[in-house]
Amino acid sequence: MRKSVPIAILALLAVVIAFAVSACQVGTAQGEAEYQYEVMNPWADVDPIPPRSISPRLDALDGKKIGLFANSKRSAVPQARMLEKKLKGKIPTIQTDLYHAPDPNYIAQDSPEWGKFSAWIKSVDAIVLMVGD
Repeated sequence: MRKSVPIAILALLAVVIAFAVSACQVGTAQGEAEYQYEVMNPWADVDPIPPRSISPRLDALDGKKIGLFANSKRSAVPQARMLEKKLKGKIPTIQTDLYHAPDPNYIAQDSPEWGKFSAWIKSVDAIVLMVGD
């Protein structure tokens, strides 16, 4: 059900845009449109965090410390352990550090877990996220 709501909203938005484009007629010789429409975003929430670019990629993995972030789902930790084994088999000098998230959704910045999490982030060169679904 949750997956169908965004699809339905996007489909509705596409229909409105298609109707607006087809209803728009060229009026005068100057090429001015007779009708004008303003397209609004159907989402009520605005993300308070401004977008930023992705982090720079590592040039090599030799000697790097890779953080393996496993969410709280059942198979996330086994996935992380398998990836750790494969990485160390291919790159013997690589180090890994597993962080197992206690909550499936997020880590609140005012929780005691946040300090441990932010220290873990600073201690690794890159992070691989495991979603245990």
